[in-house]
Amino acid sequence: MAKSYKLLVFAMLFLTSALFAQKYTVSGTVTNADNGEKLVGANVVVKGTYIGAATDENGHYSFKVDAGKYTIVCSYIGFEKKEVTVDVQKNVEVNFELRDKQFSLNVTVLADRAKEQETPVAFSTVEKKDMELKLGSQDIPMVLNTTPSVYATQQGGGAGDARINVRGFNQRNVAVMINGVPVNDMENGWVYWSNWDGLGDATSSIQLQRGLTAVNLATPSIGGTLNIITDPTAHDLGFSFKQEFGSGAFMKSSLYGHTGLINNKWAMTLGIVRKVGDGVIDKTWTDAWAYYFGASYNINENNRLELYAVGAPQRHGQNLYKQNIAAYSHDYVKELVDMPDSDWTAYFDRFPEKGRRYNENWNVVDPTYKGKQYWNGSTGDRHDPNFINERENYYHKPQVNLNWYSNLSQKVSLYTTLYYSGGTGGGSGTYGRLKWDYSGPSRVADWNATIAQNSANYDSTIGGNVSKGILRNSVNQQWTVGLLAKAIYKMNDEVRMTFGIDGRTAQIEHFREVRDLLGGDYYYYNGNEFESGNAYYKKLGDKIAYYNTNDVKWFGAYWQSEYATPIFSTYATLAWSTIKYKFTDHFHKGADGNELVLDPRAYNGYQFKAGANYRFTPEFSAFANFGYVSKVPIFDAVIDDRHGVYTDNPENEKFTSFEAGINYTVNTLTLKLNGYYTSWKDRAQSKFVQVSDSTYGLVFLTGMNSTHMGIEAEIAWQPVRFFRFDGAFSFGNWKYANDVEGTYKDFDTDNGRDTTITYKFYVDGLKVGDAPQTQMAFSFSFYPVKGLTAQAVYRYNANFYADWDPFSRTDENDRAQSWQVPNYGLLDLHFRYNLPFKLAGMRFEVFAHVFNTLNELYVSDARDESHYNAWRDGKKHSATRAEVFVGMERTWNAGFRIRL
Repeated sequence: MAKSYKLLVFAMLFLTSALFAQKYTVSGTVTNADNGEKLVGANVVVKGTYIGAATDENGHYSFKVDAGKYTIVCSYIGFEKKEVTVDVQKNVEVNFELRDKQFSLNVTVLADRAKEQETPVAFSTVEKKDMELKLGSQDIPMVLNTTPSVYATQQGGGAGDARINVRGFNQRNVAVMINGVPVNDMENGWVYWSNWDGLGDATSSIQLQRGLTAVNLATPSIGGTLNIITDPTAHDLGFSFKQEFGSGAFMKSSLYGHTGLINNKWAMTLGIVRKVGDGVIDKTWTDAWAYYFGASYNINENNRLELYAVGAPQRHGQNLYKQNIAAYSHDYVKELVDMPDSDWTAYFDRFPEKGRRYNENWNVVDPTYKGKQYWNGSTGDRHDPNFINERENYYHKPQVNLNWYSNLSQKVSLYTTLYYSGGTGGGSGTYGRLKWDYSGPSRVADWNATIAQNSANYDSTIGGNVSKGILRNSVNQQWTVGLLAKAIYKMNDEVRMTFGIDGRTAQIEHFREVRDLLGGDYYYYNGNEFESGNAYYKKLGDKIAYYNTNDVKWFGAYWQSEYATPIFSTYATLAWSTIKYKFTDHFHKGADGNELVLDPRAYNGYQFKAGANYRFTPEFSAFANFGYVSKVPIFDAVIDDRHGVYTDNPENEKFTSFEAGINYTVNTLTLKLNGYYTSWKDRAQSKFVQVSDSTYGLVFLTGMNSTHMGIEAEIAWQPVRFFRFDGAFSFGNWKYANDVEGTYKDFDTDNGRDTTITYKFYVDGLKVGDAPQTQMAFSFSFYPVKGLTAQAVYRYNANFYADWDPFSRTDENDRAQSWQVPNYGLLDLHFRYNLPFKLAGMRFEVFAHVFNTLNELYVSDARDESHYNAWRDGKKHSATRAEVFVGMERTWNAGFRIRL
């Protein structure tokens, strides 16, 4: 008791001394660099904190800080942000002259970054220092888990296999951009984060605009837009070396060099990253490189060029298949389900416990098997002689873009980006008739038995052993070339017009090839209609299963008008886009005897967005926005490459969105609160049908509608220099809006005529799955001494429904919600210390992270009513019939950084 009393007294004395320590005044004036006009309502804050003030009617600001070295940041509606470093040992004066942001030569203009108390959308920004503090070499989306309505997971735990969900929309409806260039897959909109490994080290900031956003590309973003910015001019002259270690024998080395801005003309950053590890989940090893190059050249005060190149050649073992919960933990599933003892015995016999690191996508192999594997055009040894991964991903997708920023006059500026992205790689899997081991909770390839089977299957026709089952690669080879351009016309100090185009063309080859013959000499495949005889006997690297080429052409244009004063700002955007797909099947013949070609018409989409922000006082503002999107269909909704048919009449998906919110900033406190409503109509679903006695096609099943609504809030409070609190809250209500009923024609070969088929889906009121609808995140940051940061982050997720297919609900008596994932909370700890000395001019930093500190066992991803791992005797839509990934166990990451 006495000890506790003494601790309490000491804490009170420490807090009192901190609160009443000697403080000094930082003050000054903010003006327009072009005409010297005083800027009213500009925000001036200490970087990384919420200590600061807004300018008054004379453009003057003033606030107090403790003695120390600070970076002061000044920002204002319509103007470029500016930073100044000052050493405060007495009262100091810091004046700012700001330049019109639309006429600044900076990548953030091209990337359409939202501005505080100006842009009328809900958004969150993660600065570089926050990424370095929290990320710990996880995939980039994981750092956004402390922002509202964002749910990111590492899925099966493989490097780069993360996913992100925003407001209940998966990655296909979230636009991802790097330096203003969209990187979503051109066919179906997905994002593969393994392609961008190492980018986190080069990133200066990430901004997520939720909802339809104010981004003025023609690309529709429904859940939100993720802007990743790298800027070579954001670094001073020097280099940095970072060495990291972590769970699963993880090691990562990062070396970056920066020239800084030389002679106010040019700057360059070059980085290389090497990453290896065994993986925390069984056999999710990683073997990766990453590189980054960024350069800028100021031709003159009105023209600037930038060149970026980024890529990450990598290989990694994957864990792609979710499991029944019992496969991970019998005790955990018993907490979730009530069953008689006799049922538990049968259930656990079917799903023996393997632990939370279980991964069915590998098995041991006799190391005397020396068979070669084939990938990326050549043969090589497998990753480890003692096991074989069923699922391995290997890919390299470099992206290069050239930016030109030009101020043509005092009223007109032009921003142009030409970019190229190429991709080579794929993923492995099984093909044919392998031997399987069914002794565990899920089947696992028995490599030794398969090798024995194949090596004994002699075929005299070809004079060698013909494999019955093999490893194959599913290959994706692609290139994309694009052009983005925007012209900004400044009519006067308040009104700007922006006109832009977004053009892209891509070609993607999809095929499977023989990766590992597993003891045989050949594999027999006769599905290519252009081959015969001995050509059916395939060797390593030969194509099998399918070989298609998809061509995608996209063009979009938009117009945006903006009106901004210190009190009121508004914008309106009108955009149109068109997309055209073409499919060529190199294995099957068309009606003319040549390769089958499907060449449907182009499809058009459009969108309208508008919003307004009103600043009641320098501290308080409110905003609202509205938008409507008619989204062009994805490739899979138009062309069925399995059956070689397409539809000429797909339905566009339609989205309507409303959003409104308030922002409040005063001294050490910032509050954000907003609400949103999004309606998603005619979710894409196409069905293969017989159109006549000799032709086939696709019909579009329409009417699947859902609504996504919710409330989001953020708070940041720094009452004293040594402590800061951040909070993020989101409460969603995402559900399907109605039952669906319709009809389509299908040819009945028995009666020789069209038959009308009625379809019904019973989904009214069922919750949208795949992400928690209630989320809270709390960050407690401590700065006890100069250069030291310690942070505790707690995240709580609830109202999480397993992912499910709404087109599977055809039973009118089945109205139950999908399985609800148990609520859970996670605690992460982060530490960083900049050592208070230099050695030979070098500065040193040490850091450490502990993720899931309390080692919570929880479900991170779930699918309702598994087709493969459900306990069929269990209650429908229950834990025993779901398949899941459990979240990562307690892991750590630590290392050091040297800067010169």
